[in-house]
Amino acid sequence: MRHGVAMGLARYAGENVGEICWRALKGGGGVILCCWLFYVSFLVLSTHPCWQSSDCLAVLVTGDNAGRKLNSVEATATSLDHIVFGIAASAHKWKQRKPYIDLWWEPGRTRGFVWLDRPVNETSPPGPPIRISEDTSQFNYTHPQGMRSAIRISRIVSEIFRLGLPDVRWFVMGDDDTLFLPQNLVRVLAKYDHNQYYYIGSNSESTDQNAMHSYGMAYGGGGFAISYPLARDLAQVQDDCLHRYPHLYGSDQRVQACLAELGVPLTKEPGFHQFDIHGNLFGLLAAHPIAPLVSLHHLESVAPVFPNMTRVGALRHLMEAARVDPDRALQQSICYDARRKWTVSVSWGYCVQVLDRIELPRVLEFPLQTFVAWGHSMKTPFLFNTRPVPRNPCQRATVLFMENAASGNFSEDVVSRYTKLQPPELINSNCSRGHDGDHPNSLQKITVFSKKMRPDWTMAPRRHCCEVISSTKSGMEIEIRSCRDGEAVSPP
Repeated sequence: MRHGVAMGLARYAGENVGEICWRALKGGGGVILCCWLFYVSFLVLSTHPCWQSSDCLAVLVTGDNAGRKLNSVEATATSLDHIVFGIAASAHKWKQRKPYIDLWWEPGRTRGFVWLDRPVNETSPPGPPIRISEDTSQFNYTHPQGMRSAIRISRIVSEIFRLGLPDVRWFVMGDDDTLFLPQNLVRVLAKYDHNQYYYIGSNSESTDQNAMHSYGMAYGGGGFAISYPLARDLAQVQDDCLHRYPHLYGSDQRVQACLAELGVPLTKEPGFHQFDIHGNLFGLLAAHPIAPLVSLHHLESVAPVFPNMTRVGALRHLMEAARVDPDRALQQSICYDARRKWTVSVSWGYCVQVLDRIELPRVLEFPLQTFVAWGHSMKTPFLFNTRPVPRNPCQRATVLFMENAASGNFSEDVVSRYTKLQPPELINSNCSRGHDGDHPNSLQKITVFSKKMRPDWTMAPRRHCCEVISSTKSGMEIEIRSCRDGEAVSPP
C-alpha cells in the first residue's frame, strides 16, 4: 500500500499538492500523516517564500489561497511606497532649512514626517507633515559640548514605528539640510532583504570625526536606513538603552549604541554622504564612487555646487539632471581624444574636465582636494585618497559645467550639455598661449550622449566607458556606454 502511494506521488509530482493528498486519501485514512509530511518536504526543498516567513504555519493550516497571497506580497519589489522618512529639524532653523527639503520631497508620493521641538507657523509650499517630538526630560545628557536635542532626535525612528504605519519596510533618517535622491535610495535598499536586521549608511569623510565618534556608526546627516524588524526591536529597547549613554555627543551615536546592544553592525553604502568638510565639493562630486548617489549633507558649510548660483539654486540645478537619469548622476567616465592627446573625465549631470595631456584613470579616480576636513589633526585627514590641486594653473583641467539634461529622440536616449565655467579654485586662464589655439581652454560647449543607465546594483560595479565621437576647436561630442567585455581605458 505504501509502495502504491509512493508511485502515485511520483506520477503526479507536478500536480497540486492538495489533489495528490486527495488521491492518497482514497486509499485509506492512514496516509494523512504521509501527505502532510510530503507537503512539508515540498516547502523545504522548494523556494517557496513562506518557508522564510512567520506565516508558514498559517499556509499549512489554511491552504493554497493563503500561500498565493503570501507569494504576491513577497514578490513585490521595494519601492518608495515602502520607505518612511524621519527628518530631524528644529523650529529655530525650520524656515531656513525647509527649502532643502522641498528640493527632493514629492508631496503625495514621499512618506514621512519632519520632527520638531515645538510648533511652527507653516506658510510655505506643502512638504512633509510636521510632528512634535515627545518629551525627553527623563533622560540625562552630560556631554560638555553637545546639545541635549540629540536625545530627542535619536528617538525619531522609534516614534515613527509606534505610529503603526502600514506597508513599511524601511525607516530612513536624515537632517533638515540633507538632500536625498529618493529613486537612488530605493535602488540601494532594494538590494537588501527588509525582513532581516539591517542598519545601512556610511561613515564621515573625516578621519577625525570617525576617530572621535565611531567608525562603526552611520552618520545621521548623511542619512541611514533601518529595516522594519530592527526598528521594531529598537523601539522596544531604546528608552532603557538611552539611560546608559548620557555621555555621548550626538543622536546618531545613541542610535548606534542601542543597535550595538541588539548585535547589529553597520552595513556601509558609499552613496550616503555626510560631508564633514569645508570648501568646495567639486573634487568629490567630479570623482564619485561607482555607486548610486543617495544623499548630500552639510550643504550650508560648503560653496554652492555650481558656480555663480545660490546654494539652493545650484542643488535644484543638480536635481534637474538627476531626475532625468538618477542612476547615472555623478557617475564618472574616462576617455581620451586620441588625435589631440587630451584626457576627458565626465561626471554625468555635473561637469566635464578636459586636460591637455594624458592622465591615467587611477589618478582621475582620486578626488581633487578642493576641500578641507573638519578638525584636520590627523596626518591622513580623509578616508579616501585625494590629489592636490596643481599650483601651476596651466596644469589644471578646463572645466565645463552641466547646462541642461533631457531625454533624446527615443525614450532611453539622454542628451546632456556642458558649458565652460571655471570655478575660482581651478582657474587656468592664459594657458592656451603657445598651443596654436588648440587647447582645452578654447572649448565652449560639450554634448554628452548616453542611454538611461538602469544598472543592476546587485551586480559587481564597473565604470562606464566613454568615447570622443567628434572634436573641434570650440566643441566636443562624447558618447557614454557600457564597456565591452575586455575593453580597457588605456591611453592612446
